[in-house]
Amino acid sequence: MAFWKQFIVCLVVIAAGFAGWVYFVPGAGETLRKAGFSEVSKLAPGEAAPQPVVSAEGQSRRRGGGANAPVLVATQAVVRGVVNDRLSAIGTGDAIRSVVVMPQASGTIRDILIKSGDRITKGQVLAKLDSEEQVIARGQADVALKSAIEKSSLYHNIKSSVSRMDVFDAEIAEQGARLQLQAAELNLERRNIVAPIDGIVGIIAVNVGDNVSTTTPIATLDDRTEILVDYWVPERFANTITVGHPVEATSVALPGRAFSGVVEAIDNRIDAASRTLRVRARIDNASDELRAGMSFNVGMKFAGDQYPAVDPVSVQWDSQGSFVWHVVDGKSQKVRVSIVQRNPDFILVKADLKDGDAIVTEGLQRVLEGGAVRVASEVASSSEPATQ
Repeated sequence: MAFWKQFIVCLVVIAAGFAGWVYFVPGAGETLRKAGFSEVSKLAPGEAAPQPVVSAEGQSRRRGGGANAPVLVATQAVVRGVVNDRLSAIGTGDAIRSVVVMPQASGTIRDILIKSGDRITKGQVLAKLDSEEQVIARGQADVALKSAIEKSSLYHNIKSSVSRMDVFDAEIAEQGARLQLQAAELNLERRNIVAPIDGIVGIIAVNVGDNVSTTTPIATLDDRTEILVDYWVPERFANTITVGHPVEATSVALPGRAFSGVVEAIDNRIDAASRTLRVRARIDNASDELRAGMSFNVGMKFAGDQYPAVDPVSVQWDSQGSFVWHVVDGKSQKVRVSIVQRNPDFILVKADLKDGDAIVTEGLQRVLEGGAVRVASEVASSSEPATQ
């Protein structure tokens, strides 16, 4: 059989099956009405099946609500969002002044006058070295000075009997003896190990009887009246942070406590490997609760950059990029946006939007450019009964 004959036979069979379904199946007419067709009466035997008629409701449904029917939508107002307004970094604390005390001479520890944790003042003696040899050297220098002074005084009294050169030599010998005595006294003084700064003593690293040199650490002194915290910030904050900028630091050792401070110093270059900038903050520690070496979480606040913030579900995409639907005077307008930052509750965008602008968040699939829309909140308020 030819193809066109097979095609005609198939059409006849389909039409007969449809007519039989309408005529013999109960509820077939109701099904057609729900599908958008007008009611079709059951066919009498021998009657041709009438053409289905599309109702106005079905036509409206096929056209997506009709050309003039407003689309019901829900909107949310644009709010102002801020980005780059906060900074949090991890840093390490150090005492504002810290010194490792070492002897200025070699010798044996004879006495230790401090213990760990003592608060000391500048110039206080921490320990002493054996000094017998230096005491003898000072005595010898003292005797030599007295002899030189006596000889110089005698030559001055008998200038007429001695040459001017002998008087000059006696004066030079006296000055040399004075310098020798000063050197001997300095060597004796250096047998005392003294504190170069005010501070608190750390663990003492030596004992009485130890033989030490000028490179042997005796103890560490920390002046922790203030704590310096070094931390690193991203490169984008390089031109935002200034000396004196307030900071707030917290420590793991003191949960729930916040310590205020200011930026003390800013490095002069960006680290090429990490693209970060080193910053140093100074934190007051008058209560002596903080220690050198503590880790700190440093927080800073800035004015930041402000952008319009919209609901994440309102952002749509097409071939040209992202956009949102802006409702103006009951009409929908497509506004192009550029996403700046995504947050759980809002998306910050660059766009021609102002605070309070209504942005469509529901019913987006049926919104058209310049199409009429009805805001759900306005419809609900207009349907409420008027109060007397």
